[in-house]
Amino acid sequence: MRTEPDAILGGRLILRQPPRGAHRAGSDAVLLARLLIPAPGATLYDLGAATGAVGLVSARLSEVGRVVLVERDPDLAALARENASANGLDDRVAVIEADLLVSGTQRRAAGLQPDSADIVLTNPPFFEEGAHRPSPIPQKAAAHTFAAGGLDLWLRTCSDLLRPGGRLGMIHRADALPACLDALRGRFGDCAVRPVHGRAERPAIRVLIAAVKGSRAPLRLLPPLVLQDEAGRFTPEAEALHRGDPWPPP
Repeated sequence: MRTEPDAILGGRLILRQPPRGAHRAGSDAVLLARLLIPAPGATLYDLGAATGAVGLVSARLSEVGRVVLVERDPDLAALARENASANGLDDRVAVIEADLLVSGTQRRAAGLQPDSADIVLTNPPFFEEGAHRPSPIPQKAAAHTFAAGGLDLWLRTCSDLLRPGGRLGMIHRADALPACLDALRGRFGDCAVRPVHGRAERPAIRVLIAAVKGSRAPLRLLPPLVLQDEAGRFTPEAEALHRGDPWPPP
């Protein structure tokens, strides 16, 4: 089914997505896309890109040299290509259909070369098989679930694709922070963790994690982001990020 494209960043980017009920990009994608600002000419990978929201936001708002959207689902990869073209970003954006959990040999055959990215942004599946009730919609279930040990393999691939000193940006469930830190250990350091709260009085629902490949610098816990005020409106900080403004200094 064809759907009308969504306008994000105040209309600066249009995004065709699957029908409602399937996995669709929203605030998670915008927050992740603004987490790390690439240097002019840098190469950025969006891993598990779906329709390309994270990488395309970065391409629209920065002087990144090349964006690679990596997605295993052929239908989503086709939408990502369509979105890159519709936004006039074909010259800087490539789409690779690949499974991030296969062997290094298979990844290279698909076009994913080690030490080739300056920045990797990723929104990995949030659950392991058996740890939650999957969606009855196959595409949504696949986007949210992978096999046991999948997070460690996913972050191993992120590390493989990054150059030494390259930067990783990731968003995940808040309660998955211990598992994320375990999977990052030995591969990344200088981890900066920012909790994201739906409202100020509620527990965090997400964590944004930035880390540097090969660094030994200690972990930093940054001030939280609160998305909504008591009336359910975006807070000024959240509103600015959804317009495409950068994060304020910590």
